[in-house]
Amino acid sequence: MFKGRHFDRSVILLCVRWYLAYSLSLRDLEEMMAERGISVDHATIHRWVVRYSPELLKRFSRHQRSVSRKWHVDETYIKVRSQWKYLYRAVDSNGDTVEFWFSERRNLAAAKRFLSRALRRHGRPERIVIDSSQTNREAILACDTADRLRDRSKRCLKHIRIRQSAYLNNRIEQDHRAIKRRVRPMMGFKSLNSARVILAGIEMVHMMRKQQTKYARNLQPSLAEQFDLLAA
Repeated sequence: MFKGRHFDRSVILLCVRWYLAYSLSLRDLEEMMAERGISVDHATIHRWVVRYSPELLKRFSRHQRSVSRKWHVDETYIKVRSQWKYLYRAVDSNGDTVEFWFSERRNLAAAKRFLSRALRRHGRPERIVIDSSQTNREAILACDTADRLRDRSKRCLKHIRIRQSAYLNNRIEQDHRAIKRRVRPMMGFKSLNSARVILAGIEMVHMMRKQQTKYARNLQPSLAEQFDLLAA
């Protein structure tokens, strides 16, 4: 994973972890590394984050715990090049992250793509709670129908129940805050691709903090320990 890199594995992992987990800028990290006698440019740290976040997330997914069958779905706003884009998110009844999807647009096609991805990876939920969004309701109905038509088990699949309530969906509104808290100091992303990669890394750290993984030797490893385990 780190073969051929000029810097030591521990330095790379430290910078990636600190950037994704804490309200630090790339220049903050450059200065902090310099205080430790390590000369690394902020642009290099950015490349590390973009390069290693997807691989770490891929490995993280192999250890991820299953989620419950009651979901809360919503989207939140993320600024890219001074324009608002959309991060679709779902959490289960325990507050665990189910799925996320960064989209340039907020429409039926984007909602369907997000929900199809969630169904494919986590199976069918019993119930999905949303706010008053008619678009999300239509997306759930469409994905539910398509999933039932694809099913070849000859079982009588129940329809996914939809609950529309801003109050009941407060769980995911609260969960958005952890992501927004980290994104806010970044002052907006410069490109869609970097936004997509970095947001995925931030979501991964958020799931790590919620202990959404299963490791054989340590039931509740720290962030640093989890990064080391994934990079091993």
